[in-house]
Amino acid sequence: MTPAGILHLMVEQPDAYPDQLSTRIEGDELVLALRGRWQVTGTRPSWARVKGERWPAQIRPILEGLDTWDSSLLLFFLEVRTWCRTSGARFEDRDLPERMRQMLAHLEEVEPESIPKDRAEDPLTAVGLATFDALRKARGIYSFVGECVLSAGHVLKFPRLFRWRDCLSEMQACGAMALPIVSLISFLVGITLAYTGAIVLRQYGGDIYVADLIGLAMVREMGAVMTGIVLAGRTGAAFAAVLGNMKMNEEIDALETLGIPPVDFLVLPRMVALGVMMPLLTLYANALGILGGMSIALGLLGIPPAAFWVEMLTIVDLSDTAVGVIKGITFGLIVGLAGCLRGLQADRSAAGVGHAATSAVVTAITLIIVADAVYAVIFNILGF
Repeated sequence: MTPAGILHLMVEQPDAYPDQLSTRIEGDELVLALRGRWQVTGTRPSWARVKGERWPAQIRPILEGLDTWDSSLLLFFLEVRTWCRTSGARFEDRDLPERMRQMLAHLEEVEPESIPKDRAEDPLTAVGLATFDALRKARGIYSFVGECVLSAGHVLKFPRLFRWRDCLSEMQACGAMALPIVSLISFLVGITLAYTGAIVLRQYGGDIYVADLIGLAMVREMGAVMTGIVLAGRTGAAFAAVLGNMKMNEEIDALETLGIPPVDFLVLPRMVALGVMMPLLTLYANALGILGGMSIALGLLGIPPAAFWVEMLTIVDLSDTAVGVIKGITFGLIVGLAGCLRGLQADRSAAGVGHAATSAVVTAITLIIVADAVYAVIFNILGF
């Protein structure tokens, strides 16, 4: 220690917290005389302010009229000992009670939770972990699809076991109750397609062909896809939330204990309801989308509804409608599959239920887009 530092230690400094501690210098030692109340509900002295500019070689706390104390005092000691380790000073606790020394030792043994290493720091590890996670999720989907197929076969063999009342209730919830939002989305999509097509076709004098664009786009693609996305956010999330809440409340465990398969009791009625109502909603969405396009064709291009309808029928036939219905059935089953799967996989907590609902929507929309692309390739090969 420099002579200037030794001289500075010999100078007494005013105490910042006279009601709780006082300090004095004894050679190279800083003595902390503790008194009063040390509680978390009160003020805890700051070691940096108590120490000031002094750099003692040893710190020794003593008790002089200490009234009540709790973890506030231990945290202050922990702050002092941490400074001693970093500065090379010595913390002398021989004057403290044995119980206080033991508690302070236990407090120092507690290590802060380590922050997990970011997997992205190692690209190879990140790719490997992502691959294994994707394979695990795919295996879970395949297993669940297999359970649903076996359950459907069992119900076909014994139709009386199917819960028709629950299925009808779900049909009303995912079908009739979804008409307002499906109507709005489909009508606006038809308007958007008509505006977009009119801007391009008007440049070439082909205003009438906007009817062909609206008819093919709505019947083959947009009707089924938009309806599937709407039901994924509305019905798929609801399925996941309901089943996740039942799992959290151990209702699914109770069914398994009674020997009732959850897939037969809970999943199959929901999937059948969506499989039946989705193609009907798709046809309804097609009609609303065509109506929206027809209104824009009349107001913007001056095309009468009769001319619009006749021109659309020259290119849209029953095969196009069948394509949309097939997609609607598939997308309905996908939404039901994703919602029920994520609900049964949910953690037993409120956060787990919310995560399951979000995951169900993401899974359903992703599988809908993938299935739509696969259907596009298949129908192109078959010439539909």
